[in-house]
Amino acid sequence: MKKYIKTVLTGIMAASVLFACSKDFLDYEPEGVLSNENVATAENAEALVVAAYAGIANDDMVGPLTSMWVYGSVRSDDAYKGGGGRGDVDVVDRYEQYNLTIADDPLDWMAPRTWTNYYAAISRANFALDVINQIPDADYADKTTRQAELRFLRAHSHFVLKLLFKKIPYITEGLTQEEILEIDNRLDNDDLWNTIADDFLFAYNNLPPSQDQVGRADRNAAAAYLAKLRLYQAYEQNDTHQVTNINLSRLQEVIDFADEVTGGLEPDYGNNYLDGFDNGPESIWAAQFSINDGTTVGRVSFVTGLNSPHGTGLYGCCGFHLASQNMVNAFKTDLVTGLPLLDTFNNTNIFNVVDGNGETPLAVGITLDPRIDHTVGIPGRPFKYRNTVKEAGDMIYNFSWARDPGVYGYFGNMKEQQAPDCSCYVKEGPFVGTSKNIEFIRYADVLLFKAEALIQLNQVDDGITIINEIRTRAAASTQRQINAGASNVYNVGMYPMGMLKADAIKALMFERRLEFGMEGPRFFDLVRWGMAEPVLNAYLAIEKTRKDFLTNAQFTAGRDEYYPIPQREIDFTGGLYDQNPGY
Repeated sequence: MKKYIKTVLTGIMAASVLFACSKDFLDYEPEGVLSNENVATAENAEALVVAAYAGIANDDMVGPLTSMWVYGSVRSDDAYKGGGGRGDVDVVDRYEQYNLTIADDPLDWMAPRTWTNYYAAISRANFALDVINQIPDADYADKTTRQAELRFLRAHSHFVLKLLFKKIPYITEGLTQEEILEIDNRLDNDDLWNTIADDFLFAYNNLPPSQDQVGRADRNAAAAYLAKLRLYQAYEQNDTHQVTNINLSRLQEVIDFADEVTGGLEPDYGNNYLDGFDNGPESIWAAQFSINDGTTVGRVSFVTGLNSPHGTGLYGCCGFHLASQNMVNAFKTDLVTGLPLLDTFNNTNIFNVVDGNGETPLAVGITLDPRIDHTVGIPGRPFKYRNTVKEAGDMIYNFSWARDPGVYGYFGNMKEQQAPDCSCYVKEGPFVGTSKNIEFIRYADVLLFKAEALIQLNQVDDGITIINEIRTRAAASTQRQINAGASNVYNVGMYPMGMLKADAIKALMFERRLEFGMEGPRFFDLVRWGMAEPVLNAYLAIEKTRKDFLTNAQFTAGRDEYYPIPQREIDFTGGLYDQNPGY
């Protein structure tokens, strides 16, 4: 694989090259590179804004921006790496084992590439802002709106980088090369949150409530992102990443911004993961993709291209991102109440025996949350709500679809897959891409942000009411073919009013895991709550008795919450950047 050697600063200093992207306003075919001599026009500014939108989705399988399946799912208790054994894309194995202990590890080429890709996206936004700032207001009617969109995109990129690396340089427009070289990553944690928030606030105050062109950031998206940011900021961390305080005023801001967000839940949970429902009522902010747009393969996403079921004849390869046994067990519900088994769900396994037909019968006396069959591929059960695909063969998930069941088991990922006869689907060699959007924030997220803030502020019943709204939608999401007709196994109950705050917080945390299982937020939630070390080491203590490959895995508090600042960046700046502790 070609070594990616660009640094953040060289990316920031470079001119922006326009790449084609499409879907509504992204339907633009650039013809060259814009120079300083001809760039400061409204027409060229519009093109640069399009390029900035493209930048936040210009990722790949080994430099992900849009999908956090590696950083947030495999690094948590939701999923195993999968693939053809531990040596297959071994950098992800090192992440999964929490075995990345030195900052200049030559085997760590994925997180540094994500760093570079996101700062390339930031450079696009800043270049566009530099151009737009030069254009007289009278010559550019949409000037303020486009500035707000670009600052939103810049804030989004910095936000994700902060989740991954914590201590990052914040790069804005209007800087000379010399000034860029003087920017360090030493902002106080709270100050860095506020700096990111300033961009989102500018967007919130200057964007329209909605946009005519699908995919553009609007006030709604800015409000949702501010709710998310203030929630993370509320859990104040010390220098070794431990939560030392929960800021109540920040939690009130979460509620205030969440109340500004308009939207709704899809009536069926599965709509969120199917082509044809992009930009629906639940979609607040998403990466946009396209197909059949005049380019060779379309602007499809290959970021999860390694994760298709393996050996099916329907997909490509490579069998990565498999649900953990712990994740599967989390979908159990109490036979009487229909509520999750918050403390005992992992005491016994479900679907842990494959019969002679290659199926996994459900144990007697177990009921399930139906979201399991929208999230996990289980032998003997329909995959993507299909028994068959026209001219493609059987779509019942099969034990043989697991590439290395002796190491990683056989539970597949379903949310990020589409049926092979989908018009959104393209195959390049062994790798699968689709034009399905990838959501950054959906309305269910905003509801649970608010519920969490309410509960922490002792408004417990109000928070539980919101959680039950999410559970009501889950209970109703059984109309598609998800488990070959055995609908009586589903049992989803509602939490009662009058719960103790501690119990309500536990319910909220569990609900987030069920709702967003294998979508990527799990690891970041655990870090935000200050629970990563106890939860993940408790997970590993049991999981390593089930899976030998985890025998030596151990999470180290004060180090493993974040990735190391890439050593090449520290070297390039002459030591201007501080390294995260423990590396």
